[in-house]
Amino acid sequence: MASTVPSAPASWVAYRHRVEALKAQYEAIPAGDPVRLAKRTSNLFRPRARSTRPGLDVAAFDGVIEVDPDARTADVQGMTTYEHLVDATLRHGLMPLVVPQLKTITLGGAITGLGIESSSWRSGMPHESMLELDILTGDGRILTATPDGEHADLFFGFPNSYGTLGYALRVKIELEPVRPFVHLRHVRFESIRDLVPVLSEVCESGAFHGETVAFVDGAVFGPDECYLVLGSWADTAPEVSDYTWTEIYYRSIQHRSEDWLTVRDYLWRWDTDWFWCSRAFGVQRPWVRRLLGPSRLRSDTYWKIMALEDRYHVKARIDRRRGLPERENVIQDIEVPVSRLAEFVEGFEREVPILPFWLCPLRARRPLPSSGGPAPEPPTWDLYTMDPSELYVNVGFWSSVALTPGMDPAHHNRWVEDEVERLGGRKSLYSTAFYDEERFWRLYNGPVYRKLKEAYDPGGRLLDLYAKCVAGR
Repeated sequence: MASTVPSAPASWVAYRHRVEALKAQYEAIPAGDPVRLAKRTSNLFRPRARSTRPGLDVAAFDGVIEVDPDARTADVQGMTTYEHLVDATLRHGLMPLVVPQLKTITLGGAITGLGIESSSWRSGMPHESMLELDILTGDGRILTATPDGEHADLFFGFPNSYGTLGYALRVKIELEPVRPFVHLRHVRFESIRDLVPVLSEVCESGAFHGETVAFVDGAVFGPDECYLVLGSWADTAPEVSDYTWTEIYYRSIQHRSEDWLTVRDYLWRWDTDWFWCSRAFGVQRPWVRRLLGPSRLRSDTYWKIMALEDRYHVKARIDRRRGLPERENVIQDIEVPVSRLAEFVEGFEREVPILPFWLCPLRARRPLPSSGGPAPEPPTWDLYTMDPSELYVNVGFWSSVALTPGMDPAHHNRWVEDEVERLGGRKSLYSTAFYDEERFWRLYNGPVYRKLKEAYDPGGRLLDLYAKCVAGR
């Protein structure tokens, strides 16, 4: 009897067909023409030139190909939103090691553009739990990059490249087990200087007052009102809160000392109100929330409103007619070493009148030891290097600030960039940046980037990192 070879699962067959179709799309673009994605939505907050040329349609690359519950891994298409990814993994009692805050962030976007959440103090950023990825490079090749393979340079250079080296089509990631509930403790401090040593100790010991901690983040509501939010896994809960409709999560931090959420509601606790940014759209009024319903109380709803304002400037025109001052959008996430956190926060409170703002600790993920030996050193991610011995803290602030007459329209953003560099930190590039080219390439490893660009996009079919993230081309 002839031996038979098991056929590939249908999900893999469908994925390979999509890859071939995308490659054909790429080859149909005239030689020398720039290549862009045809995307309807984005979680980026920086100006971009609008192109009249058709882009690559990657919408079909949304979906989980396979979850392996025994190996605790998942093969995921690059345009899969974390909402869809989490739905697929929770069925198996698993979750990605880091789940960014907003449902419509894609896995590919979090890998090429970075991401963070309350598990980042122990698991780093989303790219630190990827095992391999398929990339459509700028020169039209489909390559599989692994940490120890032929294209290891692309594997370690892809994070923070923002689609300027290629596009992630498939990512294989590690998963971790979940429990049904998350128990939250909201610990108040009278100053950021009181908070810092406790934050450092929790992230060093992994516990607080005898209870193991799995998740750590926090919020600053004022100079004398700072909170750590410490989450622990739980098998049972005396009660479960619901912040998907009438109740507002961030307000609970100020008014409850502890709380319980289902694991899914914990992962999406910030999405309903886009942290606290929903207040700018008036949807924190009880009657508005009841009218809209849970299906519309989502970050992508607010993003669409923001995109319309960015295009038509309706509110800005109304403000001018009312004689109100011009405003500067200050929408940024930065990281500074925990030892410099208080210095940054105190300066920020003096210079940039935005409250509240978010705190989230992170550090480079140390790979697990093999055969009982010591853990190896964390790898170097070339375009966003961080000291592996440091605990960093992300500070996220998303609002606008009034400008005084004659003030530089980028005054507050430039202050942030200068202060973060002075304190030995890093700034994410998903939002506006104002660096000159020399400074930008010094901060984001220009020599390594140029080698990667020459290897994987020698014809410059994709924008380079500075042109995309600063010049807005």
